[in-house]
Order: sequence, then C-alpha cells, then structure tokens
Amino acid sequence: MSEPDRPDVIAPPPLIYAGALAIGLLLQLFLPLGTHDAPGIRLVGVLLGALGFAFALSGVRELRRWGTNVDPRRPATALVRTGPYRYSRNPAYTGLTGLYIGIALAVNSLWLILMLAPTLVAMSRGVIEREERYMEEKFGEQYLDYKRSVRRWI
Repeated sequence: MSEPDRPDVIAPPPLIYAGALAIGLLLQLFLPLGTHDAPGIRLVGVLLGALGFAFALSGVRELRRWGTNVDPRRPATALVRTGPYRYSRNPAYTGLTGLYIGIALAVNSLWLILMLAPTLVAMSRGVIEREERYMEEKFGEQYLDYKRSVRRWI
C-alpha cells in the first residue's frame, strides 16, 4: 500500500491556533492574568493582528493563484516561491502567529501569551516539519534549494 500524497499533519493549522486561543480565553475568563498597563498596547495588538491577518491572507491567495491546495491535509500540486513565499516558507503560519499575538495584546491576556509556546511547538513538530518532509519527497532538489534560500518564518 503506498503512502497518501499529502503531509501527515496533526490538525489544520487554523484549528491549532483557534484551540489555543479558546483555551487561553477560557483561562482568562476564570483566572484573569493581564500583561500590561501601558497605554497604546491594545492599539499595537490590533495593528499587529491586522498585519498578521493580511500576511496570512496573502499566503493563502498566492497558493490559490498557483492552483495548489491551501489545506495541508491535501496534496501540494505546485511549489510556490512568489509573493510572500519569497520571504517566508510559511507566510500563512507566520501571519496566524502575528494575529494570535495581536489578539493577546488587544485583550490584555497573559494566558494567551503563555499558550503561544505550546502552539508553536505543535505547529513546528505537528505541521511544519511534516510538511517539509513531504515537500522534500515530492519536489526533491527544487524544494531543498528553496528551503536553503528562504527562511521558515521571517
């Protein structure tokens, strides 16, 4: 029996971030922990969240423009190196991280900041490393060249 043509990710990345966000917000609701009293930090959070969302969206749009699957549970049909993929191998995940941090700052939640570490470990080990192995197998030297020339995050 042959291996399926897709990375074996643990869950869809937006679900990983949303799960951490939900857990952090529940903890914040029952055991509030603030991060700051600095004026303007909530605005910084909103701006960072908006930039993160825009960067993630640009990554999704570029994948669609090339006709490859956005969902990492589906096969990749093209190696995309244009748009935000010139700067990051994972612009959607980088953007989701920015959005997540922005939300944490905007709602003043230390719980959300604390939940970021396990979220990034889950993303790295459960999604990104698996996607990279898959891409190496599927696209070979072409992907390895890309991997050497573009950072994982930013």
